Amino acid sequence: MGLFGLGKPKSKLGIDIGTASIKIVELSKEAGRFKLENYGLFELESIDEALNAASHKAGGAVHLSSQDLAWGIREVLKRGKVKTRDAIASVPSFSTFSTVITMPYLSEKDMAKTIPFEARKYVPLPMSEVVLDWSIINIAANQAPVAGPQTKNSASQPPTVEVFIVAVPKQETERYRNIMKLAGLNLRALELENSALIRALLGNDLSPVAIINIGGRSTSILIVDKGYERLSHNYEIGSFEITKSISASLNISLRRAEELKRSFGIKEADNNTIRQAMSSLIDMMAFETKKTIHSYEELKNTKITKVIIVGGLANMPSFADYFGAKLGLPLAIGNPFARLVMMEGLKDIQSELNATFAIAIGLAMREI
Repeated sequence: MGLFGLGKPKSKLGIDIGTASIKIVELSKEAGRFKLENYGLFELESIDEALNAASHKAGGAVHLSSQDLAWGIREVLKRGKVKTRDAIASVPSFSTFSTVITMPYLSEKDMAKTIPFEARKYVPLPMSEVVLDWSIINIAANQAPVAGPQTKNSASQPPTVEVFIVAVPKQETERYRNIMKLAGLNLRALELENSALIRALLGNDLSPVAIINIGGRSTSILIVDKGYERLSHNYEIGSFEITKSISASLNISLRRAEELKRSFGIKEADNNTIRQAMSSLIDMMAFETKKTIHSYEELKNTKITKVIIVGGLANMPSFADYFGAKLGLPLAIGNPFARLVMMEGLKDIQSELNATFAIAIGLAMREI
C-alpha cells in the first residue's frame, strides 16, 4: 500500500529514517529480479544521545529537524556516489492509524465513497487532517445454511469484503515531502514501514506469519496473513532499553553496555555477566509477542506458522535461539537479500545487513 505515487523510474532509493539511523538502499530491476546497486547508513546521533532520546515519545529521528535529516541523507548519497534521485520513504508505524474492517462488497466507486465514513469510527483525528488510503485484501461469499427447499431467506447472502485502511496525519506526509525536497530527492511514494517489511521478507508467501521488528525505541509485532497486515502491536521496549538495563545493573557506561551486548548477547556462559540484566526484558518482549499471536489465532481460528525477526537485536549472540524457545514457535532471522542479485563481497556481512536494511529494501522494491 502506498499513500501516493508517480511514474516508474529505472532504479529507486528506499529510505528508512529510523530512531537512530538513516538506512538507504538503491535497487534496479533486471530480468524480473531486483539488483542491489548501492546501500548506506548514517548514524543520527551517538549511542548515549540516542539512548537518552529513547525516553521521548517520538524517538531520535523525530526530535531532529528536517534540515538535519536531509543533511544526513545527502551525506549517505555523497559518500556512496549515488546518482539516482527517485526515492520511496517509509512512515513509522507509531505515526499512523491502521486497521482491517469488514463491510458489504460494493463497487469500487461506492466503496471510495463509503470507506471515509467507516474510517471515522477508527481514526482518532478528523478526516480533514489525514491522508486516507485503503486496499481490498479479501472477498468472501457468505453462504447461509440450507435446510430444505431454497427460499429467499436461505439463499446466498451478498459477499463481504475485508479492507485494510490506513490514515497518516497530513503534517507527517508534508514533513517527509519537505525532508526529501531538502535532500534534493524526488519523493515518488510514501509507504508504511510494515508494508515494506512484508514485501521484503515474505514475497509471495500467503501463510499466517508473525514479523517482530525490534527497533531502538520499541518493538513492533506484526501479524501478516494472505500477504497483508492483519494486526499490529507496538511494545515500548527496544534495544536501547536493554542497553540501559545492562548499564544500570553493572554500573557501567551506556557505550560499554552496548559493546557487551553485541559481544556476549544472551548466551549461557559463566563469564556472561549481562545475561541476567537482559533476560527479564527479553522475556517481557516474548510474552507480548505470544499474547498478540494468540489473540489473532483465537480471533481468526487459525495458526501462525512461523515467526521472523529483524532489527537491532536479531544478530545478538544467542538471541534468536532464546527468543524462539520462549515463543515455542519456529523462528528465523529475516533475509530480505534472498530476493536480490547481490554485490560481490557482501556475503561476510550479509547477516548484519539483513537485520538493518529490511525496510529500506522493501521500499525500493515497491512498484510505482
